[in-house]
Amino acid sequence: MTPEVPARDPMIPSMLRVTRVKRETSDVLTLELDASARPRHFSPGQFNMLYAVGVGESAISVSGDPARPARLFHTIRAVGAATRALTTLRRGDEVGVRGPFGRGWPLDAASGRDVIIVAGGLGLAPLRSAIYELCRRRRELGQVSVVCGARTPEQILFRDELARFARKLEVAVTVDTADRSWTGHTGVVTKLLPRMIRDPARTTAFVCGPEIMMRFAAHELSDLGVRGDQIHVSLERNMKCGVGHCGHCQLGPTLICRDGPVFAYEHVAPFLHVREL
Repeated sequence: MTPEVPARDPMIPSMLRVTRVKRETSDVLTLELDASARPRHFSPGQFNMLYAVGVGESAISVSGDPARPARLFHTIRAVGAATRALTTLRRGDEVGVRGPFGRGWPLDAASGRDVIIVAGGLGLAPLRSAIYELCRRRRELGQVSVVCGARTPEQILFRDELARFARKLEVAVTVDTADRSWTGHTGVVTKLLPRMIRDPARTTAFVCGPEIMMRFAAHELSDLGVRGDQIHVSLERNMKCGVGHCGHCQLGPTLICRDGPVFAYEHVAPFLHVREL
């Protein structure tokens, strides 16, 4: 009889070794962590709490392939003490990991429907794992589109992968400010949505980016006829414990770490408009 593996205490991090550091843009990098000793199975859209030893923790979405749980990928921008420390790690260093936590993208509910991915800036990272899975499920779906926006061409994430995704999916990229080398679309990401939505009644949308971008994208998708319960967003606000105990991430009646981070937009929209909530 095979002995049961003891349950992992969700508040105690496991120390994983950094096997690769990839610079994505001037201020964003991806850490690859070795979880081969105990693979961390996760659903697209879930997050881990990463602990920089002696500094603190930060909630970071898993940006890798769900089919490769022995290798964890986290894409990070340095915006605070913990994330600054995480972005100084090098190959061979160790980082504490708790998770995965939360509810991810409802991919099963999208079966048989058109799917549109809408990403702004770093928002493409929490969506990348979903895109991997959508590529695997391509035959189960209708039209699948990925629409990405960045401030400048230099800040576009995962350029090589976007080119590979374009072999299976419809991919469109736009930038707010172009330079002489840019030959693609220019303007905010919402400008591309009307041309990408063909059958609003059977479309499911996954949206991630700055909150203001998600609000405008959700409004545009709704105006185009996509149902409110089919527009899903990922929120990352003040998550500290990851398990719904501390209350730091409370938004109205919900705890983002426990009830999200992915929500139907219609369920959280009333609270996103309340200042300082």
